[in-house]
Amino acid sequence: MPEDKAAGKIWEGNRQAAALFEGRVRKPLLYDTTEASRGGHAYRAELHHYVDEPVCSPSPVLHTDLHPPAAWWDSLRTDLAWVSSVSTGRVAVRQEWVDRSVPRFLNIPGPRITDWTTAHGDLHTANLTSTTPYLLGWEGFGLAPAGYDAAMLLAYSLLALQFAQHVRDTFPVLKSEPGRVAQIIVITELLQSPSRGDHPELVPALRTLAAELA
Repeated sequence: MPEDKAAGKIWEGNRQAAALFEGRVRKPLLYDTTEASRGGHAYRAELHHYVDEPVCSPSPVLHTDLHPPAAWWDSLRTDLAWVSSVSTGRVAVRQEWVDRSVPRFLNIPGPRITDWTTAHGDLHTANLTSTTPYLLGWEGFGLAPAGYDAAMLLAYSLLALQFAQHVRDTFPVLKSEPGRVAQIIVITELLQSPSRGDHPELVPALRTLAAELA
């Protein structure tokens, strides 16, 4: 990235996640990092433990139902509970963005976030391995509404009906008011993506869920 932007949440994400979560949740170990600058650009190389498991899907959007065993869901629930209990000054979702974006995309007022927890921040089946599961992609972790990770996993899984129902069953927070708020925020985020050409196939399902929640 440009040298003057080589700092901040995404740049530091994996290193800070290693300090907070390694040995506590199932994630690839970060062994070392090195940085260099050249021609006005900064580069960082990160050496992680190689995970010899395939991811659950090649795309964040899950198109085909998966049927992980109960132990997979138990492990994921335990790890996300631990993540949510850790204190951080990093921010994954901002109230100001919610106030501005929810009315634009859903034509309803932006909900007030009252319950904040630490979230992985990018939870979908392309960031989960199929056996353990390992949680991948920690660059964007930070404070978010309670239930945010579960809401994101659900939203990306809406085309796989049985898996989506299992997400709902595994994370009761989705049935609570904080979980409703988290789902509205995640839906708004994902409705931004089709404007950039990403995941247009999700839009009808996102709109249907938003109508149910509103």
